[in-house]
Amino acid sequence: MAITPLIAGNWKMNGTEDEARALLADLLPRLKASGSGAEIALAPPFTALRSVGEAIRGTSIALAAQDLHPASHGAFTGAISAQMLVALGVRYAIVAHSERRRLFHETDADAAAKAAAAGAAGIVPILCVGEQESERMSGATIEVLERQVAIGISRILPLRPDSLVVAYEPVWAIGTGRTASPAQVGEAHAAIRATLARAAGEEAAGAVRILYGGSVTAGNAAALLRVAGVNGALVGGASLAAESFAAIVAASPSLA
Repeated sequence: MAITPLIAGNWKMNGTEDEARALLADLLPRLKASGSGAEIALAPPFTALRSVGEAIRGTSIALAAQDLHPASHGAFTGAISAQMLVALGVRYAIVAHSERRRLFHETDADAAAKAAAAGAAGIVPILCVGEQESERMSGATIEVLERQVAIGISRILPLRPDSLVVAYEPVWAIGTGRTASPAQVGEAHAAIRATLARAAGEEAAGAVRILYGGSVTAGNAAALLRVAGVNGALVGGASLAAESFAAIVAASPSLA
């Protein structure tokens, strides 16, 4: 099955509205010139969602959020609901990024609730899964991925077409400059696909895009995106520089 790759830029807690506009002024012409067949999504901080949404209006670039609360409304000070994101034109929402799991103690159950809330509002969740270094060293990588995927999608079954993206992020590679080897990436993506197939069926699982995330750079993107089963990338720090992010997009094959 031919799958259009997705390259998603996660800006994390970086950039004011003015800085976001400046980055886009440099980035958008580069993306247009890249000629890539990949779909592109940008996930700025909440405070820049409206500005970024306005800047990419009329393009094929999708707006993404970095997180959401599972409730639609209520006394949850500081939280943002899926309905609020929909009103801003958000198409994707990152769910259970490793930093949310590690720094904010989010659980697999939290991931499932957020994925369900996003899906119910018409937002596609980008469910993040990945092992810590100790888990890889102990040989528990596949077990961890199977658990995180199975629980994370448990409340959005059966899978509808274009209702889920999964991002494999080995925690030990996030922001460290270390990157999983092509063999490690291939093994992890195959395990994720097999878990999806057991839960949702072969056909539905085959349509889910599985991204790689973890110190993706302009220098290693082409090799990572050529690994069988990799359908794009979730890019962190390199998405904050127009030249590097555009180069990653250009490295993506037209079909993965």
